[in-house]
Amino acid sequence: MLPYGCLSIGDCVGLIEVVKNSYTIMQIQCKGGLKGALQFNSNTLHHWIKDKNRGEGYDRAIDLFTRSCAGYCVATFILGIGDRHNSNIMVKENGQLFHIDFGHFLDHKKKKFGYKRERVPFVLTQDFLIVISKGVQECTKTKEFERFQEMCYKAYLSIRQHASLFINLFSLLLGCGMPELQSFDDIAYLRKTLALEKSQQEALEYFTKQMNDAHHGGWTTKMDWIFHTIRHMPTEH
Repeated sequence: MLPYGCLSIGDCVGLIEVVKNSYTIMQIQCKGGLKGALQFNSNTLHHWIKDKNRGEGYDRAIDLFTRSCAGYCVATFILGIGDRHNSNIMVKENGQLFHIDFGHFLDHKKKKFGYKRERVPFVLTQDFLIVISKGVQECTKTKEFERFQEMCYKAYLSIRQHASLFINLFSLLLGCGMPELQSFDDIAYLRKTLALEKSQQEALEYFTKQMNDAHHGGWTTKMDWIFHTIRHMPTEH
């Protein structure tokens, strides 16, 4: 994962570290022409990474993408990070994926007409899986996808072992004035995503279901991304 630096220097004023040689998913998709921009071609991201990393660098880039994607899948799920669109998920030229803009968390997701706009536990689109599987279209049948799943499972269980630390840290932040962290009811979301009322095996089964829902519901994410791209493409392309 890529924890870029942030520094508060006043009321609603701060500095954010610049991450060099990085682009939003939307910027990369737009390089694939209209089909890429409108989500009709899920290969654009893989082609871009392959073009930026020739020879032996290709395998390193795919490995880095896979590991960083696994880390952010688990982290964004546990923390309930919302407003995940293709302008706040980025990729460095070396293949490392990272998220930005964490204004919505603990499942306080944006709503449209009273319904939550995001219908998946976390972002895991076909674009990402094609990169992980090195261009294979039937991604879930590859050994690379199995390796990715194992990374996610291990990360989830590892964080779950330190659940008390996470909950205590969030409790200390209750007085910081964050709109989406106001009470212990907000923190209870962490108990839900970490499945603390379940056994370890039951918790793993719970997370496995979330992962399946994220993958199979990836088309809903891409639909959201289409509308986001149509709205913002003139300024970002």
